[in-house]
Amino acid sequence: MKKKLISVQIFLIVLVLICISSAFSKVKEKPDYSEAIRMIDTWLEAQREYDDLPGISVAIVTDQEILWSRAYGMADLEKKVSSSPSTIYSICSISKLFTSVAIMKLRDDGKLRLEDLVADHLPWFNLQQQFPGTGPITIRSVLTHSSGLPRESDYPYWSPPGFPFPSAKQVKAKLGSQKTLYSPSTYFQYSNLGISLLGEIVAEVSGMSFDKYIEDNILKPLRLADTRTKLPESLWRGKLATGHSSKKRDGSRRKLPLFQAKGIAAAAGFSSTVEDLARFASWQFRLLEKGGEEIIKASTLREMHRVHWMDPDWKTTWGLGFSVWEVDGKTMVGHGGSCPGYRSTLTIDPSKKQAFVVMINASGVSPSRYATGMRNILNKAKDKDEEDKAAVDLEAYAGLYDSQPWWGETVILPWQGKLAMFGLPSGNPAESLRLLKHIEGDTFRRVRKDETLGEEVVFERDKTGKVFRMWHHSNYENKIR
Repeated sequence: MKKKLISVQIFLIVLVLICISSAFSKVKEKPDYSEAIRMIDTWLEAQREYDDLPGISVAIVTDQEILWSRAYGMADLEKKVSSSPSTIYSICSISKLFTSVAIMKLRDDGKLRLEDLVADHLPWFNLQQQFPGTGPITIRSVLTHSSGLPRESDYPYWSPPGFPFPSAKQVKAKLGSQKTLYSPSTYFQYSNLGISLLGEIVAEVSGMSFDKYIEDNILKPLRLADTRTKLPESLWRGKLATGHSSKKRDGSRRKLPLFQAKGIAAAAGFSSTVEDLARFASWQFRLLEKGGEEIIKASTLREMHRVHWMDPDWKTTWGLGFSVWEVDGKTMVGHGGSCPGYRSTLTIDPSKKQAFVVMINASGVSPSRYATGMRNILNKAKDKDEEDKAAVDLEAYAGLYDSQPWWGETVILPWQGKLAMFGLPSGNPAESLRLLKHIEGDTFRRVRKDETLGEEVVFERDKTGKVFRMWHHSNYENKIR
């Protein structure tokens, strides 16, 4: 009996050790993002200055966690207010995602159908149909921007200096004098007017104001405390970043006045932070993984992420509210935003459970370029193992090297047991990344794409033993910092 008890105890101990080993292995499988984050940070810090951005805030989500967030530059240049991950920006057309979720929640609750006509819920909808006898203008066609509706309400609200956005009453007043551009379900035609009408449907069907429905049914449940259906005027030039124009020929940008989208708010009026939009992305990953229902059904979110419209050119695709596109054979979803003085993007990779958020307080720039750059760098990360360990302290060589007048700077950073080298400025450093393998002393050799070794890169030290220069092709670059 005693022997049996000992045998059982031994069995249990072995079982526990196997479980611990298995759990450790699973943890170890998760990529080490530390070097990738350092590279992204180095790139963005410099790139903001090269691109002359007032301020930029970014966040990265992996699975359901905010992996990293940071900001660079100023939320307000004159008042010297620094940008931060909690800085509020106009997110403009990313507002459409919240409006679309609200519509889909009402659908899940049985209060409307996607095939309902817009006119079924808005009796005052009297926009002229130029193409009688063609398909109907449905909620679905508005969500996919294939309704044939004009892009805008008939007011010059994208025009400076005042950006006179109309009230909801004014939008309604002009509808009867506007007409469809195309037959429904013929072409993709992005429509702020259409999504604004969906906001009116949310209010009509729910029996409460659009603002209150969004706050009670989406923002509060997801704890998005810094996301609003408008720009918080009391926080402007402080926590709410000050918007700036695109560059003039002399390189300057002008400060733009605060605006409110008013009757276009459902399409373009929201404000948020990178941290809040990261939580919005995390919610989507959580819902897709767990299933069931949280705000909307998991099946509904999958439905929103699928392509529901493809233009005749087979290039322009759209989901239900979400922009849907392909990168390297994978489906990407999200939305961008562009309002007077602000640019933003939310890029979601459902297959990798990654999301990238970028907000900038300037026009005439591409936030998606920074999101793509971050994604490409992050996806080069891998598990660290014994083979990644170099025989020398790679940190001694890390830093910025002056490559003027030919380029701005050369970045040297530790990367998976080697050194990574790329130039600044760079639109996409992951593409131009070159790896250097340690040979002996302070001598490295470039690793070619076929894994063979190329030319030497030799680092030089001063009398104190610090690296101060890099030699490459018989020429040198001095270390700046």
